[in-house]
Amino acid sequence: MSRIRLLSETVASQVAAGEVVERPASVVKELVENSLDAGARKIDIFVRRGGIAFIRVIDDGCGMDRDDALLSLERHATSKIRSASDLEAIATLGFRGEALPSIASVSRFRLASRENQAIAGTEIIVNGGKLDVVRDGGEAPGTQIEVRSIFYNIPARRKFLRSENTESRKIEHQVHLQAIGHPNVAFTFARDDRLIHQLPPAASLADRIRDLYGSELLSRLLPINGSPSPNVRISGLIGQAGLSRQTRDQQLIFVNGRAIESPLITNAVREGYHTALMKGQYAVTFLFLDLDPAGVDVNVHPAKREVRFRDPNSVREAIVRSIQETLASDRAAWQEKFRAPAPVAASTGASHPPPVDLQLRSQVSGSEVSHRELPRFAPASLKPVSGDTRRSDEEAATRRETPAPQSSTPTQLPDRVTPSTSANEQTFQILGVLNKLYVLMENADGLVLVDQHAAHERILFEELRRRMEQQGVPAQKLLITQTFELPPRDADWIERNLPTLQKMGIGIESFGPNTFKIDSLPGFLNVTDAAQFIAKVIDDLKSSSDRSSPLRLGEDMIAKTVCRHAVKANDPLRYLEVEKLIRDLLDCDLPYCCPHGRPTMIQISHGELEKRFGRKV
Repeated sequence: MSRIRLLSETVASQVAAGEVVERPASVVKELVENSLDAGARKIDIFVRRGGIAFIRVIDDGCGMDRDDALLSLERHATSKIRSASDLEAIATLGFRGEALPSIASVSRFRLASRENQAIAGTEIIVNGGKLDVVRDGGEAPGTQIEVRSIFYNIPARRKFLRSENTESRKIEHQVHLQAIGHPNVAFTFARDDRLIHQLPPAASLADRIRDLYGSELLSRLLPINGSPSPNVRISGLIGQAGLSRQTRDQQLIFVNGRAIESPLITNAVREGYHTALMKGQYAVTFLFLDLDPAGVDVNVHPAKREVRFRDPNSVREAIVRSIQETLASDRAAWQEKFRAPAPVAASTGASHPPPVDLQLRSQVSGSEVSHRELPRFAPASLKPVSGDTRRSDEEAATRRETPAPQSSTPTQLPDRVTPSTSANEQTFQILGVLNKLYVLMENADGLVLVDQHAAHERILFEELRRRMEQQGVPAQKLLITQTFELPPRDADWIERNLPTLQKMGIGIESFGPNTFKIDSLPGFLNVTDAAQFIAKVIDDLKSSSDRSSPLRLGEDMIAKTVCRHAVKANDPLRYLEVEKLIRDLLDCDLPYCCPHGRPTMIQISHGELEKRFGRKV
């Protein structure tokens, strides 16, 4: 007897359904995508018991006649593509023609559809893949699909479903994805006869996010403001630096309107934020990528969750650049809060308020010399001040010198750009220091709290990184040269990136086929296993952007170094020191968070203060 035989149509359908229908949320996803492809402007979704017992999706799309409705339940029947060449440029959400027959094979299925101008529609009932009823129907124009008792005929699959609450949350997440990806479409979602969302068509993505997540989250999002890329157009909203979540639930990515999951894009988002994110946290993004359909392959995952790009490097670079430029533009707007408004013309007759006395009260008892000075990298680059303060600064620099990278030839760090705001133009007023840690300030928007330790960390981090980029990373010769062998792919990568590795202070050269030797390493790194170290270098640099600093590998060590030398809690500072700390922070590239991703400043608005004191409801 032959050991190879054809599967029956029923079994084959159930096997195929396992790829398409993973859980009730997969059913909702496929049905909503079909509705969107049909041109629906309003989609209603109703579920019971987490979708296990009942799912209904109603749309006002183009509908189908009887022949098309029957044909839609045949495997590989679709209106989206005609030939193999169409697979090279897919512009629709669905295209395989597997969703409806797969769903119908594992549930009690009902389809009712009617074209806009038709007198009567068509109703079809299928139980476990077997066609039971075909008759005329009187439903409204569009398509209505009901799915009951999912996996009733496959107990082995049904027992792997989660609790009803878990399945309901996954369905709701799918509704969120589709609603955000298509804000011009109205969505209604009801669970167990309770209305959860009723979303009218939105004029913009921001309006849809406000409807789903509230105004508070929207106020902390930034519109993508990156330079255009020739291959991909990037739009959407991303979270400000310091806004993050413990999961990726709010890191939403859409490619040509399709919600996807992509390790490449996830890594690019993290690269774009870099030190603006704490470890273990994920950025909040509503990121839309539009590119030529011929440049993306959506047919690489059974559930169409992943895509493959023809030019992944250009996509990654475009995302990194857009995020970095958006955060940079936010920095400019953020600094405006601490700049003076335009001077009032004398002809208006407006009286100028008297200057505010910015004298700080003494934070500790004792003589003035007990106050700690701020450590600096380059004292010569600071602005000149009065004689007493200069002498005090020079004495403090003698007492405490912040460690700097060793170099055979000492080179002076170039002067930093002086802040454009002078002391009499600043609109922030330093009120005092709370608990010898938090600097209290007032600006036009309300109260500002500055963590002096986090602020000084950011200042020292950017200063040290800038110095090392300009002067090179100091290398430490090894007592014994180490050799190691790498896989061919990694060896080829090292051969192509030898200049970058040498700029990082790694003395590496070829020593035979797929073999290398190392005779020096960065002086600030403690390396015990050269092979493991190089493997980490390769992994880190492969995921980094071409625009990234060549010191990416050493930035963690730089952050730890400045953490030890930054001012700490309970370190009392004089007024001039506090003012200089704030000015240097405002001049940083990424002033609103420390190198570890923690915020340096917290703004408490006038409106929030009024609510707290009951002055505003």
